[in-house]
Amino acid sequence: MICYEYPLSERVRTLLRLEDMFDKVRYFAAQQDSQQHHAALLTLFEILEVASRADLKSDLLQELERQRQSLEALRRNPAISEDRLNEVLAEISRCMSEIHRIPGKLGQHLRDNEWLMSIKQRTSIPGGACEFDLPAYHYWLHQSASRRQAELAEWCNPMLPIYDGLSVVLKLLRESGKPTHHIAYSGAYQQMLAGKSAQMLRINLHRELPCTPEISANKYALNIRFMTLGSGRPRLCDSDVEFELTFFNL
Repeated sequence: MICYEYPLSERVRTLLRLEDMFDKVRYFAAQQDSQQHHAALLTLFEILEVASRADLKSDLLQELERQRQSLEALRRNPAISEDRLNEVLAEISRCMSEIHRIPGKLGQHLRDNEWLMSIKQRTSIPGGACEFDLPAYHYWLHQSASRRQAELAEWCNPMLPIYDGLSVVLKLLRESGKPTHHIAYSGAYQQMLAGKSAQMLRINLHRELPCTPEISANKYALNIRFMTLGSGRPRLCDSDVEFELTFFNL
């Protein structure tokens, strides 16, 4: 199956973007090749851009506190495992404590690094990171893999509490829904939401199906169009498409 997740709120949209970028940074930074470390640094700059557009620390702390209070209310519920509840609450408390310890604005240690900011400025220009543009960066890319990995970790690690916190929130969100089976007749599906509250939805499709979902949703209705893949312009699939649909809400 191929999973397609679609955010229904701006906060979840930001968390999904950051999750994807942190996963990429951690993957590329763990590799040995200089071009993979270049990709890690570019993605680190992307995280910095997203983090600068909102008070991410405050928003994440508010969401974690909201989840902590909701889970505390489940104590003495016979349907809830007390041990598992304590584990989740302890993880939330740990994440909140680590986020509180981040000094100043998220990524400020990167903004204070003039060398990194000079690279960030040049990489915003297509082809702007060539060796004749940034000889010092060219030199860095030719250092040992272990040195580059150590410095990437130094730049990335101060922001990892944010990754841990959003991972907890998204894990709780993803555990909140149950999949239901549906059929999109002639590639189109509509569901009236009648005020149903949801923060994210997921579509699971068999990977053999040569189509992808285009999703539009508001508080009144959900519309999904399954578009065929090909070299030309995508068009609506003319056959019925079976899929799983899950709504998530915290």
